[in-house]
Amino acid sequence: MASRLKTLIDLLHAPGDIALATHSTAVTGFPYATEVAFATDEHHRPLLLISHLAEHTRNLLADPRASLLVARSLGEGEIARASLIGNVAEIEPSALLVARYLRYHPEAERFLQLGDFRFFRIDPLRIRVVGGFAQAGWLDGKQLIDAPFISLDDEASLVESTESSLPDGVGLLGVDAYGVDYRTGDTRIRAVFKAGPVLVDAAQAALSRVLNPPHAKDHA
Repeated sequence: MASRLKTLIDLLHAPGDIALATHSTAVTGFPYATEVAFATDEHHRPLLLISHLAEHTRNLLADPRASLLVARSLGEGEIARASLIGNVAEIEPSALLVARYLRYHPEAERFLQLGDFRFFRIDPLRIRVVGGFAQAGWLDGKQLIDAPFISLDDEASLVESTESSLPDGVGLLGVDAYGVDYRTGDTRIRAVFKAGPVLVDAAQAALSRVLNPPHAKDHA
């Protein structure tokens, strides 16, 4: 059985969007839920690029307390899911963080040109993780921040050094201590480091094992 932290990180790197629940300013006292695109930062925290004109953004500016839900079907009626509860606030991202987001969502480049889209990020206080039937429990948000990580500078170096050796049609999206996200054609794939989290000095070798060949089902 995977640890709650690993289950959470796997969910946060699975392809798909995330559900965002905010405190409604239009209907006081009720939650307002919507679906938004996201990527993660180097600590796996969901990063959102949202318009200041959007209903959920107005809600967040009035009250930053929110919850984000990410889920994945396990088949046979079971759903793995995680609810991150904390404060979602606007941030001024570094150029490397913007570049990371755009690797996952290249179409978002046009939103950045509109002027009213801003980056928001959750700082989770508590996280409820359900890995499947009878596999539920809480994590402290600090456990996500304290997990092994690869800095954005080191990730950018890994991406740059690896891109030239990738087969045609394969694009590297992100590298973190627990795995690699890449795209082959129109399909996004998450490959985990089977031996466990790695730091930057071991990341290049781990990358080579999961990307050569890129369609291998065995993970490093």
